[in-house]
Amino acid sequence: MRDSGFRSCKTGNPIDDCWRCDPLWYKKRKHLANCAIGFGKQATGGKYGRFYVVTDSTDNPANPKPGTLRYATIQKRPLWIAFSRDMVITLRAELMVSSFKTIDGRGSSVHISGGPCITIQFVSHVIIHGLHIHDALGEVLDGDGISVFGSTHVWIDHCSLSNCADGLIDVTYGSTAITVSNNYMTHHDEVMLLGHSDGFVRDKGMQVTVAFNHFGEGLIQRMPRCRHGYFHVVNNDYTHWLKYAIGGSAAPTINSQGNRFLASNNIFTKEVTRRAGAPESEWKKWNWRSQGDMFLNGAFFRISGSRAASSYVKATSMAAKSSRMVASMTAGAGALVCRRGLAC
Repeated sequence: MRDSGFRSCKTGNPIDDCWRCDPLWYKKRKHLANCAIGFGKQATGGKYGRFYVVTDSTDNPANPKPGTLRYATIQKRPLWIAFSRDMVITLRAELMVSSFKTIDGRGSSVHISGGPCITIQFVSHVIIHGLHIHDALGEVLDGDGISVFGSTHVWIDHCSLSNCADGLIDVTYGSTAITVSNNYMTHHDEVMLLGHSDGFVRDKGMQVTVAFNHFGEGLIQRMPRCRHGYFHVVNNDYTHWLKYAIGGSAAPTINSQGNRFLASNNIFTKEVTRRAGAPESEWKKWNWRSQGDMFLNGAFFRISGSRAASSYVKATSMAAKSSRMVASMTAGAGALVCRRGLAC
């Protein structure tokens, strides 16, 4: 009976099907680290460390207290961080996350809001899962919801993000081996930046997977905006964009597969794509392809460059599912409501 229940729960989303159907998920939290896909699939987070439970929602950057989130994220040893209860954490400075950390919000409603947010800088093996990140305020830095800067092996999964001072998720400065999956993003202008600047050539090796996300209401552009590297945009649901969905400059390679694009009724914003920083004579050589995507209400993707599969090997990180499955595979995007003893 249990096996049949697992089968009926599954949607075809390989991440969720790996763990969400198990009612004993809370006893097997670290199994989540085995479920990653894409370029960030090797991220271990705190899999090989101890558990740490956040019991205190306050924040003191100068002298972090045991029991707070900041105290956990600055520790040098691997940690799997969970939360004792629902809480709203208003950070007083950006939260610097050190290597080999998992922040796991499952089982609690955890909001990071009303202050600076999360920075993953010059570290590796970080997993961020199940947080509500919204209403971020910029301080000296940009005010991103999650900033990944010069880091590798990072997985951002099942977060709900909206209304931050700059980007919701920015991946820059030579970061690579990144997966952004199962997130629900709403009410924001410049959603996701992948690549530091047109002149920053170290991003030529960047590889990022953007998969099973729901780009929802109130979003304007950059879902994502790519520079230089290799980007696999796969099985996402795009239900709103006010300017464009996928953009780029500095000759990125973009492999769009199995996504569902629903354009608005505005006749001037039907195009999914936008190129910047180069004339057509140049950008027509950039390798951007659409394969198996679904286009609704007049949406269209302007392809360019090579159509040869060999040109997209470095921008391929997983097998795409049919775009007809996108609605069911992304229905649970964002932070989940998980209860002990029940499938999540």
